Order: sequence, then structure tokens, then C-alpha cells
Amino acid sequence: MPEPPPAHTDFSLVFIELGAAIIGLSLLTRLASRFGFSTVPLYLLAGLAFGNGGLLPLQFSADAIRLGAEVGVLLLLFMLGLEYTGEDLGNNLRTGLPAAGIDFIFNFSPGLALGLLLGWTPLAAVLLGGATWVSSSGVIAKVLGELSWMNNHETPVILSVLVLEDLAMAVFLPLISVLLIGQTFASGAISIAIALTAVGLVLFVAIRYGDAFSRVFAHQSNEVILFTALGLMLLVAGVMQRLQVSAAIGAFLVGIAISGPMAGQTHTQLGPLRDLFAAIFFLFFGLQIDPASLPPVLPLAIGLGIVTALTKMFSGWWAARHAGIDTAGSLRAGATLTPRGEFSIVITGLGVSAGLEPQLGPLAAAYVLFLAVLGPLLARAVEPLSARFLTRKPA
Repeated sequence: MPEPPPAHTDFSLVFIELGAAIIGLSLLTRLASRFGFSTVPLYLLAGLAFGNGGLLPLQFSADAIRLGAEVGVLLLLFMLGLEYTGEDLGNNLRTGLPAAGIDFIFNFSPGLALGLLLGWTPLAAVLLGGATWVSSSGVIAKVLGELSWMNNHETPVILSVLVLEDLAMAVFLPLISVLLIGQTFASGAISIAIALTAVGLVLFVAIRYGDAFSRVFAHQSNEVILFTALGLMLLVAGVMQRLQVSAAIGAFLVGIAISGPMAGQTHTQLGPLRDLFAAIFFLFFGLQIDPASLPPVLPLAIGLGIVTALTKMFSGWWAARHAGIDTAGSLRAGATLTPRGEFSIVITGLGVSAGLEPQLGPLAAAYVLFLAVLGPLLARAVEPLSARFLTRKPA
């Protein structure tokens, strides 16, 4: 007897919910614009309200929203890369290693220490340390755009910290995966070597051959530029992800490699797409968090968030001062780097999947949500304070 045909999917409710969600995002953007604050916290809180366990759970496909969220992160980092040349990136990476060391010591240690104090296994504590170490490239890219800080003299320092953190993840994530699954040292070393080779190759092409790369793909048609840039971004990001490297850093390096007139055309064509998918990314992040799981770990998350906001502000301030930035710019750099986000969730998600500690997932979610809300507000608050109380030196 033949099997019955699959039931027809009624997309009308999906369309209605997605339409309502996007209109809701537009209203939140209007509200943020009206009162002059960041949209990121509002998007996150909206996701919290409409996710599982929220005030009004939405029923649309999680896979579809997840895909939109992943594309949102890639577009944020890709567009950020468009603002800088390969030479800019190379110079900042060469001078940024001391700042990367300070960043690691001051921001990895609080999470590691809290995990050990809670009696967790050393591996679970290391995962929490990783979550407190790495800033959120997605949130920070959004904040830099909203506050029109892309051309500030401290922004290259911020980018060098983010890039070095993401490059460190090319080693950290495979190493953690090896430890979690009990893989042999040889297999783990091969995975890490492949990841580092992939990063080095893309980095070399972006810095050395960016101009030639752009000339090959340049075209007068905006439509051609749109398809070329979007296709290259997704292709490189996908390959990097396959090699256990952050897809986001692949997108960032493709943006770095695009220069000249093609960069301007690409920015114009992809800017609206970035805004849409970035909003979906922050909404999706909130949708994943069950509000009922937050209250038991909220005091720990807030305490850890306050401590690591201060340590990140210090390490960001130190990095900017080390690069010769004035005090006001250094404060902006520190405040901008405080949000944690996508990597923190990825890192702790590995431990949750392995069943390391029951509190690890909710604590990380509450911690990231707290700093993803606090970080943009802190960055916005620093600007008038620095303008009022500090004397700026010329760039």
C-alpha cells in the first residue's frame, strides 16, 4: 500500500509570525532611535519575551531563524572588514600581541576561578574561562556602526583585539573538542594544524593580494557586485567552518580583502541586508534562552558580569593606551569590548552537550545576556562622560 503524501505545510501562520516579528523589530528600532540608545538590548529582550517560556512564544521554524542569525553574524563581520585594508590589519596584528596577552590573562582568569570555586571539574572551569575571555564581534560591530565610531582612532585597536581573539579560537575550540571526546593527541594536533593553516592562508591573501583580488572581481553592475561579494563571503565562511575555524573570521577577512571602488559598492548593496539579518541574530539569541532558567543563576551571572566588564574595560583601555590612543579613546575602546556573545555560547555549548555541569548552560546564557545588554549601554554612556571630563588630543 503506497504511503500517504506528506501533509501540506500551512505557511500562512509562519508568514504572519515572521511579518509581526519584523514589524516589531522596526518598532524597537524606532524606539531606540527616538531615545538615542542601542537597539541590541531591545532585540535581545524581545527574543527573551517571544521564545520558549516567554510571554508569547512564537512557533516558526527554529532552523530558518538560526540560518538567518548565522548569516547576520557573517554580514556584520564582513561589513566591518570592508572598513579596513589588508595593510591596516597587518599593522595592527603585528603590534597587538602584548594587548592580546593582557586581554587573555585578565578576562580568562575570572571565569576559570569561579568555576573552580563552584567545585566544577577543571575542564568545565576552563570552558567558563573561555566564555568570559572572548568579546562578541557581532554585538561590537553593531555598536560601532550605531555610534558612528568606525573611523575613530581607537577602532583599529578594538578590531585587532577581536581578530586576535578569533584567531585564538582557531586553537582553543579544536583543543577543547579533543579533550571532551578523548581524541588522541596526534589527531588533535592535526585538527589544530589544519585550522591554523586555513586561517594563515586566508589572512595572507587578504593582506598581500587584496587589491589584485578586488580588481579581478570588480564590475560596474551593482547586481554582479552583490552576488559576487555575498557568494564569496558565504563560500569562504563555509570552508573555514568546515576546517573548525570561526566562519565569522572568514567573513571578516573576505571583507578586508575587498578594497577600492568594489568596497564602496559592496557596502551600499549589502548594508540593508546586514541590518535585517543582524537584528534576526540578536532576536534569535534571545529566543534560545528559557527565562525560567535564569533566576537561579542570575546573582552569579551579574557578579561575574560586573567583574569581567571591569577587567575587559581595563584590558581594552591598556591596549589603546599601548597603541598611543588618548585617554578618552582608550575608555571608549574598553567600554566597546565589554559585550560577550556568540563565541561564549559556542564554548559553553560544547560543555553542555558533553554533560559537564548542569549550571554551565544557564549561567553562560544569563552572563552573556547581561553583558550583551550592559555593553552597548556602557559604550554609549562613556562618550559624553569622556567628552565632559577628559581633554581629547588630536588623532
